[in-house]
Amino acid sequence: MRSVPASSIYIAAPEADTGKSTIALGIVHRLAATVARVGVFRPITRLGGDRKRGEAGRGGSPQAAEENCDYILDLLLAQTTAGLPYERCIGVTYQQLHSDIDAAIDDIVERYHAMAAECDVVVIVGSDYTDVASPAELSVNARIAVNLGAPILLTVRAKDRSPEQVAHAVEVCLTELNAQHAHTAAVVANRCSPSQLTAVAEPLRALRPKTYVLPDEPLLVAPTVADLQAAVNGTLVSGDTALMSREAMGVVVAGMTADHVLERLREGVAVITPGDRSDVVLAVTSAHAAEGFPSLSCIILNGGFELHGSIGALVAGLRLRLPIVATPLGTFDTASAVASARGRVTTSSQRKIDTALQLIEQYVDLADLLAQLAIPIPKVTTPQMFTYQLRERARSDRKHVVLPEGDDDRILRSAGRLLQRGISDLTILGDESQIRSRAAELGVDLDDAVVCDPHTSELCDKFAEQYAQLRAKKGVTVEQAREIIHDVSYFGTMLVYNSLVDGMVSGAAHTTAHTVRPAFEIIGTGSGISTVSSVFLMCLPDKVLAYADCAIVRDPTVDQLADIAISSAQTAAQFGIEPRVAMLSYSTGESGTGADVDKVREATALVRDRAPQLLVEGPIQYD
Repeated sequence: MRSVPASSIYIAAPEADTGKSTIALGIVHRLAATVARVGVFRPITRLGGDRKRGEAGRGGSPQAAEENCDYILDLLLAQTTAGLPYERCIGVTYQQLHSDIDAAIDDIVERYHAMAAECDVVVIVGSDYTDVASPAELSVNARIAVNLGAPILLTVRAKDRSPEQVAHAVEVCLTELNAQHAHTAAVVANRCSPSQLTAVAEPLRALRPKTYVLPDEPLLVAPTVADLQAAVNGTLVSGDTALMSREAMGVVVAGMTADHVLERLREGVAVITPGDRSDVVLAVTSAHAAEGFPSLSCIILNGGFELHGSIGALVAGLRLRLPIVATPLGTFDTASAVASARGRVTTSSQRKIDTALQLIEQYVDLADLLAQLAIPIPKVTTPQMFTYQLRERARSDRKHVVLPEGDDDRILRSAGRLLQRGISDLTILGDESQIRSRAAELGVDLDDAVVCDPHTSELCDKFAEQYAQLRAKKGVTVEQAREIIHDVSYFGTMLVYNSLVDGMVSGAAHTTAHTVRPAFEIIGTGSGISTVSSVFLMCLPDKVLAYADCAIVRDPTVDQLADIAISSAQTAAQFGIEPRVAMLSYSTGESGTGADVDKVREATALVRDRAPQLLVEGPIQYD
């Protein structure tokens, strides 16, 4: 086993709030798609290695999590592939560093090499300036990087700075890093005003390291409704708990009359109003429910006032899923607490993770940056590599996919992620007003998706006539077909049949039979294949295998088994898996006898006859 990793990079910053966790997330995510064992190391943390405290913070607000564990390490470990526990990925605490810096660095080096021996590449994330402020903290990070033999990726904050101020800050940092003999591989100016990207980038081009400029993204620091509830010590009095994870993209303190409050509503804002302002409560809740008005993140009722009984009954009658939080604090204290609440990118904030990854992919040439690290060529395929390759293939050959299950929150969230990252075009089936309303409540942007209702679409008559013709031998009439076509699985399959979309993804809320039956009736099987079967792609730690059939044909005949082997090999090849077919049984070769093993033996011979180009072996035991 190696005593040092093949490569590493140290992400350092000269101050707080640079957004370096966003940069680290993007690099870890890309590395996980490139090499097999990616690790993360935090040389300095506010807390030690008591993982029980970290677990206590899970499920609450990010602020609570930060009190109990290193939330950055928690976030990054969820993206890594080395499989190392939290305790092995930290160095020393600030207290240990302040007590004896030389001894602390010795401990950091020892702990780093112990974990790095089990990694192909390590992303090292420097200190956060969250402890006792020290102007020499960047120098300490530089010393650590030098002792670990890691090049530095410097991250500076561009927010609220002019281009000249950003350039000066970078120059000062580079001078300090050079004084410690650290090697700076690249510089990222993060959280830049979108209107100043070019102006900030221009003076940085003259510097020796490669430089990148990223825009500020308010979503990444937006608190969730759960964060706001914790900040005001509030109680959820009504609303959907699933919406507590939605980000609040601003705040409106409703101290004016209701008509002026309505003028100030924006998408995703939180509204603060005293609980006895019945006019404002009614206006805001009605606006949230009405088409043409923004979807709010929550309402915070302050002052300790309960809603008047009749007003509460009226709001309940609206059947809103909008979270309504009550707090005993006054208006000033409530507004101050909400303004101070800061969101984090955590393991549970998938929308923020996707946004961060999109920013990195768009503004940082990760391939060029990582090329400087001499990363070894992988000989394995991890799940992260496999899914990354699928995403890149999908982006480069963008297709249109129909999602029939538009009433499922998981589908809506996944659709938002696909659209945000430019992976595919989408049609979602269901009631358009309900789907778009629910998506807005979830904070999901579906503006680029087509939403189609199988009950009201102008395609219904055409599809019904086509389906009746296809199933005429079964006695299906046009009237019967109209009822059948209203089913989302049948309607989605007809979209595929008519080449209006390229494919359909279903099964989150429907059975396998419900998903497959329409395709079998309408589209049928491929050329030379007479058996409908399924393939499971099993992502193992170091490879991806295709298993068939695991869901449809329980006891295949010889012909069916041969069909399944050939079609699953074709499917595997479509997903970039080199097909080498193992026909599984309870014995290998000629060692066993019996009806089941004989069937596998005959099917193997049939596969060799029908598809001589395939590498196939059987019967063979799995182990």
